[in-house]
Amino acid sequence: MMSFNPGICKRHNFWVLAIGFLSVCTGCYSFKGISIDPAVRTFNVQIFENQALNAPAILGIDFTEKLKDKVRSETRLLLNREKPDVEFSGVFEDFRVVPVAPKPGETVAFNRLEIRIKVNFINNNEPEKGWATPKSFSFFQEFSSDRELLVVQDQLVTDISKQLLEDVFNAAFNNW
Repeated sequence: MMSFNPGICKRHNFWVLAIGFLSVCTGCYSFKGISIDPAVRTFNVQIFENQALNAPAILGIDFTEKLKDKVRSETRLLLNREKPDVEFSGVFEDFRVVPVAPKPGETVAFNRLEIRIKVNFINNNEPEKGWATPKSFSFFQEFSSDRELLVVQDQLVTDISKQLLEDVFNAAFNNW
């Protein structure tokens, strides 16, 4: 015959309360550090305009789709073009190759591809949580000067875009 043990009952109640508390809290916070108000349920990303000279023509469209994918896959938000709770828009301002690491004889060892974007983030539910003015983000990757840009451009743009996406996402949802 089993006897009643009040200590086991207290521990059981503690775990039930702890799990219940964590369940409630995960509605507004995730373990990735994302902080999105539970009232925010939808988002939209307008096509990023490409104003950067010499940039690939599909740069803005490609970045737009990648930002949509990132928000969809890393948050609970649903894409909604009609009256979204939060909105992203932006423009590619600069796409340039800059020589770095000079070598003797007026040559350079490396070139640097730099990309700069300006992003608007609007929170239609709580305007003070959006950005009052667009934020600028930039990143670069270096490549050997003995390589042609067209040969390495796709990989460089992919790598730079990943970092820009991370920076925009963190600024919008992680309050960085």
